[in-house]
Amino acid sequence: MALTTTDLETRVRNYMDACTSGDAAAVAAHMSRDAVHYFPPDMYDGPWRGNEYIAERWAGLVRTGRSAWTVDSIAVDEDRRVAVSEWTHFKQAAGVILRGTEWYEFDDHVLITEIRAYYASPQDKSLERLELGGFDYDGRDYPEGPT
Repeated sequence: MALTTTDLETRVRNYMDACTSGDAAAVAAHMSRDAVHYFPPDMYDGPWRGNEYIAERWAGLVRTGRSAWTVDSIAVDEDRRVAVSEWTHFKQAAGVILRGTEWYEFDDHVLITEIRAYYASPQDKSLERLELGGFDYDGRDYPEGPT
């Protein structure tokens, strides 16, 4: 199935709107059954695996923390079936604004298969490797040093 830029952008925006709604079924409907959501280390006990689990976690944050998200900008590569968005997460109960970006991958049905979250924050000087927890960098041939 040929995916269009509009298909991918619409999916990301609708997914983020579903997250803000707190409706777990609506969130899960935007992802493949075996979707994975990666986070920085020690963030939200990630990676989260499975559309239902991911959806329940976001719905819980809306219930307990009055979380809400906006999509602030988006870029899409329809040939590679990927999109990147900048977003703002309003953690209203805590009075926190978290900004970041996410890399989305999609399947043939325009469902999200993978989300990689990156946050705008100071570098943790106690870590020698600042990368996503649980992400298989070696298996995907990411470099281990400068080329």
